[in-house]
Amino acid sequence: MRTVIGMLHDAAKRYPARSYTAKKIDSGWKGWTFKDTDEESDAVAAALLALGFNPEDKVSIVSEGRPEWVTGEFGVLKASCISVPLSIKLSFEEIAFRVNHSESKGFLISSNSIAKLVKAWENIENPPIIFYLDEVDDNFTKTVKALKLKRGTSIFTWEDILELGAKQLSKEPDCVSEREKKIDENDVVNICYTSGTTGNPKGIMLTHLNYFTNAEDAIKLVGLPDAEFSTLVILPLDHSFAHTVGTYASLLRGITMNFVDARGGSMNIIRNIPKNLVETNPSYLMTVPSLSGNFMKKIVAGVAKKGGIINKIFTAGVAAGIKINGDGFNKPSIWVRSINYFPHKLASTLVFPKVREIFGSELLYCIGGGALLEVRQQNFFASIGVPVFQGYGLTEAAPIICSNTPLRHKFGTSGVVVPSITCKIMKSDTEEAAVGERGEIVIKGENVMKGYYKNEEASNEVLKDGWLWTGDLGYYDKDDFLVVTGRSKALLIAPDGEKYSPEEVEEAIINHSKSVNQILVYNDHKVFTSALLTLDKMTVKSWAEGLIGSEAEKVETLLKMIKDDVNRYKTEEPGLIPNQWGPDTFEIILKEFSEEDKLINSTMKMVRYKVIERYQDRIDAMYEDREYFNDRNRAVVKELFFS
Repeated sequence: MRTVIGMLHDAAKRYPARSYTAKKIDSGWKGWTFKDTDEESDAVAAALLALGFNPEDKVSIVSEGRPEWVTGEFGVLKASCISVPLSIKLSFEEIAFRVNHSESKGFLISSNSIAKLVKAWENIENPPIIFYLDEVDDNFTKTVKALKLKRGTSIFTWEDILELGAKQLSKEPDCVSEREKKIDENDVVNICYTSGTTGNPKGIMLTHLNYFTNAEDAIKLVGLPDAEFSTLVILPLDHSFAHTVGTYASLLRGITMNFVDARGGSMNIIRNIPKNLVETNPSYLMTVPSLSGNFMKKIVAGVAKKGGIINKIFTAGVAAGIKINGDGFNKPSIWVRSINYFPHKLASTLVFPKVREIFGSELLYCIGGGALLEVRQQNFFASIGVPVFQGYGLTEAAPIICSNTPLRHKFGTSGVVVPSITCKIMKSDTEEAAVGERGEIVIKGENVMKGYYKNEEASNEVLKDGWLWTGDLGYYDKDDFLVVTGRSKALLIAPDGEKYSPEEVEEAIINHSKSVNQILVYNDHKVFTSALLTLDKMTVKSWAEGLIGSEAEKVETLLKMIKDDVNRYKTEEPGLIPNQWGPDTFEIILKEFSEEDKLINSTMKMVRYKVIERYQDRIDAMYEDREYFNDRNRAVVKELFFS
């Protein structure tokens, strides 16, 4: 049976005693085996049946990653219901919209997230039954009182759910298995809402076959052996990458998912990652560019603090390793490798092993998705011996389309297409691009979504004769690697209608500049391109500390240094970006774009239209005076570094 439920049953038979999920409790790490999960999810399914849930009823999930999330979702699926994974970072208004749109009848939610549901409650049209993924605590008691709920009727603790399910199974032992028999591989598993980077979110319907196919492809592409591998799940499980590679692909190789300790709230998740990495010793990690970028900055800053010979060995070793590795696929000459061997070997012996200890003692590699991974990051991590392999996908494709892997990789690309997918690059509706030519990425395969929930018009726009038109731009290079260059709807557009991908320009600047933290490049039918950027404060602060002169002179000098640094790609790789698309001027933004301000979404991508809306006045100002040395930038630099 090509369903995720069949995958769980098979894993329970093949790896009955191996831990599938684990979380940290007061006494240490506690695991649930594949068999435990199979049996407990039967109880969850039986509880839903006892409460009158019917096939295709929806159940929303808002929780940090944890074993109960996984077991709860499998229970939902065994009852032939549909899960609706939602981000813990959504506002209460966003939660209410998704619950109403999906018509969710139930809600799996953790203690950490329940307050948002309470705030959303009055905006929810048909309040769902609450399944509380914790035991009775203060948040549970407050919720019952605030919403006037009754335990055992309108709200259930995790213990209540399992007890109700056990009673139902004792009365009707075959109730779950009988419901399972009616499940088809083309039935919907999830409605996954888009993150809303281009407007109102759409509900992506993914089936058992979509996930089955994509999970198998993931294992085949990476060549993962049937060994006792484990991972620390840093990404939230509503993230499509973590959902497929974590929850489902793990079933095929008996992989243990340890979840970051979230006790005490979401802020503790970030704080606990370093400690949990050492405690769990993961074999591999799933990450996104923002997370791996933070790791890189902290590593560089940590070694720099040690100073002296250690920092010199580290810096020289990283640079040498980058030259030795080349692009990861086409190796440099023996001469280049020979002259860089000693500094890299020295760092690999004396410094890099200590650096890698922050990831535990067993980490082989990381795989990144969610956004373009800067080449700078790929080069850095490969050099120190913890490669981060860039992948590409989208939720509509369940989500993996291609990836670099330990078996075959090339830095600066998104890797090779997974085995079951047919992928082509289209210059127009009818004309396919040649090698090296850009166009829209179009795919066909059993991983492609069923469509958008309650949105036939949007479904028909992207699904044509079985092909998914992704809206992403890219090309195949001469070595058959797919290079993704950006979103077609976020293009830079010149007055004559010529178009270019902003992500290409942004990546070039980020990869060559030391001072830029975030950047958005803009051109909407304008005579020149502009940009908004935030600064890497640690780097620029070190520059500011070495300046002499009056405060006004220091500000002016620092502005020039930042400008020259932003334009480094022009001198280091001339011709990399056509002149008309490189920013002529830019505005420095005081505060970095963040999730708190809704400028970064839950999958850590920049929400371009919201950034543009927020800083439209700064954009307009650039097109009025076209001057980088302006009072706006002076004020930001002065406040950041000289106040």
